Amino acid sequence: MSNSSLLNTPQKTSAIPSQHSDSLPNKANAFQMFLEDLKTISKRDPAARNWLEILFCYPGLHAIWWHRIAHRLYRWGIPFLPRFLSHLSRWFTGIEIHPGAKIGKGVFIDHGMGVVIGETAIVGDYALIYQGATLGGTGKEKGKRHPTLGHHVMVGAGAKLLGNIYIGDQVRIGAGSVVLRDVPSHCTVVGVPGRITRNSKETDDLQLSDHLPDPEATVIRNLFERIKLLEQELASLKALNSVTEVPDSSQQDALANIQANEIIEEFLNGAGI
Repeated sequence: MSNSSLLNTPQKTSAIPSQHSDSLPNKANAFQMFLEDLKTISKRDPAARNWLEILFCYPGLHAIWWHRIAHRLYRWGIPFLPRFLSHLSRWFTGIEIHPGAKIGKGVFIDHGMGVVIGETAIVGDYALIYQGATLGGTGKEKGKRHPTLGHHVMVGAGAKLLGNIYIGDQVRIGAGSVVLRDVPSHCTVVGVPGRITRNSKETDDLQLSDHLPDPEATVIRNLFERIKLLEQELASLKALNSVTEVPDSSQQDALANIQANEIIEEFLNGAGI
């Protein structure tokens, strides 16, 4: 099967690369994909104590399995039934996956409530998707209009990936991020709009979301350090003058600056950035 037939759209920069075509379901490896879904949860979730618990207590797994059946019927061109199965799956699991979406093997939707995956979305092998994430479209355009995820991608809770964009292999999308453009492989993206904050191959651990950097916090901290440096230089210039007595207003300003600095330090060190 050619790349163009997979996407049903002309070739463009965000199109899925040929190396990801094996992530699409097919009749020959359907049973292996079901087993891989089970194994992935067992490996990634420390709360998964046994196979029985995984089979009956993981709505993300149930949603994936419902989708694999609905997607097969969708590919066969059967009307109504694929959408009805998708609707039932959403009612039971809280996860909405259009039957037209292409989901690779070993995909793990953790917790899952509120996850939305659109019709032309493509999710590569071993992706990890947290609750509230959206793989959505923009506008009412036809054809390929939803994101394509490479292999081993992590999408954080509440993240929004919108439009016909391509997310490369081993990319981590921080919680609450909004991504509107292509992202190369081995990157970390955080913020609104999403910004690339790291580009390396240091780790393949998709669950290190608590170590994601914050570019806004970095900018604020740098500006704060710059202001403190300028204040020190200004104080040095004042000390060179032959002023023998410091006015009361200057002392009050100095005290106010100290208090303001303490508030900013407390904010930077603990207020979520």
